[in-house]
Amino acid sequence: MPDLETCRILNGMWQVSGAHGSIDSTAAITRMLAHHLAGLTTWDLADHYGPAEDFIGAFRRRLAAEQGADALRQMQAFTKWVPNPGPMTRSVVEAAIDRSLHRMGVETLDLLQFHWWDYDDPRYRDALDELDRLRTAGRIRHLALANFDTAHLATILDAGIPVVSNQVQYSLVDLRPEVHMVELCRARHVQLLAYGTLCGGLLAERFLGQPEPGRGRLDTASLQKYKQMIDIWGGWALFQQLLEALNVVAEKHQASIANVAVRTIMDRPAVAGVIVGVRLGLSDHLDDTLRAFDVRLDADDHARINAVLASARNLASLIGDCGDEYRR
Repeated sequence: MPDLETCRILNGMWQVSGAHGSIDSTAAITRMLAHHLAGLTTWDLADHYGPAEDFIGAFRRRLAAEQGADALRQMQAFTKWVPNPGPMTRSVVEAAIDRSLHRMGVETLDLLQFHWWDYDDPRYRDALDELDRLRTAGRIRHLALANFDTAHLATILDAGIPVVSNQVQYSLVDLRPEVHMVELCRARHVQLLAYGTLCGGLLAERFLGQPEPGRGRLDTASLQKYKQMIDIWGGWALFQQLLEALNVVAEKHQASIANVAVRTIMDRPAVAGVIVGVRLGLSDHLDDTLRAFDVRLDADDHARINAVLASARNLASLIGDCGDEYRR
C-alpha cells in the first residue's frame, strides 16, 4: 500500500463484538499489549464490533503509559464504517468519523474501510466523496473498502477515489478473489486484506478426523458462518481431505494447520495481510500465530493442497463475486 506499512498478520477484533463469548475488558487490554509486544501491531475492527473501538482507545492509553508515547507510532488500527442505507450528507459522514476518532482517542484514522449493503442505492458514492474530503483534510490517513465486488471497485477507482485496499473473505475454502478481484487489484495497485482465512477456527487440528460438528459444537458466530461456507464449498468429507493435506504439510514444516492456511493466502498476489481473529482474554493462540511467519511452502506443498481443492465446487458460480453473500 502506498505510504502504508502493515503487519502481514493483523489482529481481528470481530471476536469482541459479543457473538464469540463474553469479553473482560481488563483481560482484553492485557492481551492486546502482549500481541503488540510480540510484533503484531496492526488491529482490524469496525464501528459495529461492540466495544472494539473503545478497546483501541483504552489500549492506546495503557501503551503510552507503560511503553511511552513513542510506542503509539508503532501501532495501527484499521476500523470500518458500516452505515445503514440512507442519505450520506456531509454531516452524517462527519458524525460517523468523529465518533470513531473519539472512541479510539486519535486525531486521524490510520485506515477507514467503507462497507455498503445495497448497490442499488447509489448514495455510497456520496459517502465516498465525503470520506475522500476528510482524507484530504487529514482526519483519515488512508481510504479503503470492505466487501466490495470487482465491478464496483473498478467504478470507484475510475471515479478517482484513492482506495488503497479492499477487505474480502479469502481462504483455501473461498478462493473467489482469484476469479476477478486479484487481477484488478494488481493492475490498479490496490491491496487485499484477507479475512476468514482460518474459517473461524475450523482449519485446525482439533477438527481433523472428527465427525461433522452439530450446532452445539459450533459455539461462536465464526464457526457457524464458515461451516455454512464449507457446506457450499464441498461438504465435511472434502473438508477432512483438506485438513489431512494441510496436516501433512504442517508436519513437514514443524508448523500447525493454521500456520499453513495463513501462509498460503499470505503468499497470494495482491494480499497485503491476513486477518486472524483474537478472542482476547478467552483463548490465545499468539505463539502459534507467530509461527506462520517462519513457514515457507514449496511446489510439492502447493501441489498436495491443490489436489484437494480441484474437487471443490465453484463458489463464484454459486455465491457470486467477493462480498455478494452480503447482498443476496
